[in-house]
Amino acid sequence: MGGTDPGRGARSLLPMMKPRSIAVIGASDDPTRIGGRPVRYCKEHFDGPLYPVNPNRPTIQGLTAYKSARDIPEAPDCAILVVPAAATIQAVEDCVARGIKGLVVLSSGFAEVGSEGAAMQARVAEIARKGGARLLGPNCLGAFNAQRGNFMTFSSSIEHGRPKVGHIAIASQSGAYGSHLFVLARQRGFGISSWITTGNEADVDVADAIDFFVEDPETHVICLYSEGLKERDRLFAALEAARKARKPVVMMKVGRSAIGAEAARAHTASLAGSDAVCDMVLKSFGVHRAMSADEMFDVAYAAARRQYPVKGRLGIMTISGGAGVLMSDAAADYGLEMPPMPEDAQAGLRKLVPFSNPRNPVDITGQAFNDLTGIVTGFLDAMIEKGGYDAIAGFFTSWPSAPSMSEPLRKAVKASAERKPGIPFALSILAPPAVWRQYEAEGFLCYEDPTRAVAALAALVGFGRAFERPQAAPAPALPAGALPAPAATVGEAEAKRILASAGIPVVEDVLAKSADEAAQAAAKLGYPVVLKVASPDIAHKSEMGGVMLGLADADAVRKGFAELEVRVAKYRPGARLDGILVSPMVAGGVECILGVNRDPVFGPVVAFGLGGIFVEIMKDSTLKLAPFAHDEAKKMIRAIKGFPLLDGARGRPKMDQDALADALVRLSVFAAANADRIESIDINPFIVLPKGGMAVDALIVPRKG
Repeated sequence: MGGTDPGRGARSLLPMMKPRSIAVIGASDDPTRIGGRPVRYCKEHFDGPLYPVNPNRPTIQGLTAYKSARDIPEAPDCAILVVPAAATIQAVEDCVARGIKGLVVLSSGFAEVGSEGAAMQARVAEIARKGGARLLGPNCLGAFNAQRGNFMTFSSSIEHGRPKVGHIAIASQSGAYGSHLFVLARQRGFGISSWITTGNEADVDVADAIDFFVEDPETHVICLYSEGLKERDRLFAALEAARKARKPVVMMKVGRSAIGAEAARAHTASLAGSDAVCDMVLKSFGVHRAMSADEMFDVAYAAARRQYPVKGRLGIMTISGGAGVLMSDAAADYGLEMPPMPEDAQAGLRKLVPFSNPRNPVDITGQAFNDLTGIVTGFLDAMIEKGGYDAIAGFFTSWPSAPSMSEPLRKAVKASAERKPGIPFALSILAPPAVWRQYEAEGFLCYEDPTRAVAALAALVGFGRAFERPQAAPAPALPAGALPAPAATVGEAEAKRILASAGIPVVEDVLAKSADEAAQAAAKLGYPVVLKVASPDIAHKSEMGGVMLGLADADAVRKGFAELEVRVAKYRPGARLDGILVSPMVAGGVECILGVNRDPVFGPVVAFGLGGIFVEIMKDSTLKLAPFAHDEAKKMIRAIKGFPLLDGARGRPKMDQDALADALVRLSVFAAANADRIESIDINPFIVLPKGGMAVDALIVPRKG
């Protein structure tokens, strides 16, 4: 068959996303059937050659039909395949033999239905790859480029008319929901650049779609719907490319619940992965994660103006004190600052309206009815010139609906906004569509709900900060001589020895085989001491009373040793007992938990939090993908609610945060180097001291399978 691997990257999708000619394999003469709709849509909107393929008819919808892709007089750039799953293998072979480089497989019955379908899917993908073609799907709803008119789909949404050309791109793993998103976007008047549904992702996946959108000059905002992510390195590269290109990514990542994750696997044969980890990953690349389609398009609509403030100082003008409070609450929820107007500016505004509240939110009151232009312009001018705000939100309720007020209000707000054109203005207004469009034409973001306006502005700040953020520093190398993670479960002593070789400080301890050895070790280490069961068969010693604290003399150590042996025999008869660990008591520090868990999609993830109730009850912890450098570790430490306990709150001594950060970095490097060998690591507690810190207990669970 010949051909070469087409590789990846944005250019490899050009044959299907910007084709000059298209074939439809399995074309139907009935324009309402699945095989007929792509023919109908492309006939109506695509201005290049269109080649229907159907061995049973000489013509399809007035066009000459061909028996096979091999019979087409030229090699089309793209082929739409609408044949049964069992016939798809031969159809793909015919297409690549004809030199077609873009394949859009709408057919279902592949990996989403079981192992036999998965085998057919793998074969189809292999044929395409060897033939030098990219394959979208199978089990997808196709794709289109709004400007080119190549509507390669059977979605009924195209019956509504050709989409408005614009700058928002949509990619969806779900075909039907992707179509739903497109229709919602059109109903809101948004222009679309491209639309891609990836289905089972036998070849083209979400990362490929992002790559294409990043390189596409017509795309300014990227909207994604995802049920499960895979191939983390390519996904990360694509998201980082979008960040560097200053193209905002808004993603609906579903499968947050256990039931939702299972449904995602059943739907597109994808693996949802841990939602908390996914959330952390998306934030690290500046992706805005939307919880609904409304939120997605609220943010995309705002981002399409391409104004991304880096600082989050919000000024609010309102004609309602209540709305001002509501918007202020929203600003606090979304992490925006609301600095007050300067005192001299407030004094000047009180002269204009004595009973106004010019602090921030700036309440101009209903007095504006008497002098709408003068009051609105006067207050807004002051906010723009003296407030130092990076974004402004205004609440004017239904004023634009009143013919006597709409035009004066629009002109007044426009006059002030033109004084500082670089900052986004979001207005909460109620108005007829024609009036609404007039405000939008002046550059204003318009929302009915004032909290949605604030949320959208907060998202713009998030994008601005992400775009300006420098790339993270590389993590250090694993120390020479570091031991590998164990192939089987080991006891605490061996786990700490392995982690110590990776540069993580551990408490000194002695493994005693008898009560006398324990007493001798205690005398050497210095009282008081801790005794702990050392057994590879008992992972969680505290649950069976396997830890004794504060033993102050040799007699207590000997009795403790004997008691622990008895407890092991009762708790788990036959458990291997390596001995009893003797360690000095560590006092004067703060207990922390350092851990690693392997995410099925993203690999090893480091978790950090304070020990005790802070993690188990307050859920106070942070996550970070391994590996990372010192600055990222310091961010993790500062991000927890309990950080003041480490920073000298209420007269407490300040703990050694650099030592703690170094331990986190060393753990991340070890986890990344052993990603294929570990399932989890638990350092609990790691005690941070005013100077230094050390792991007191450790557990390494090897990866299964």
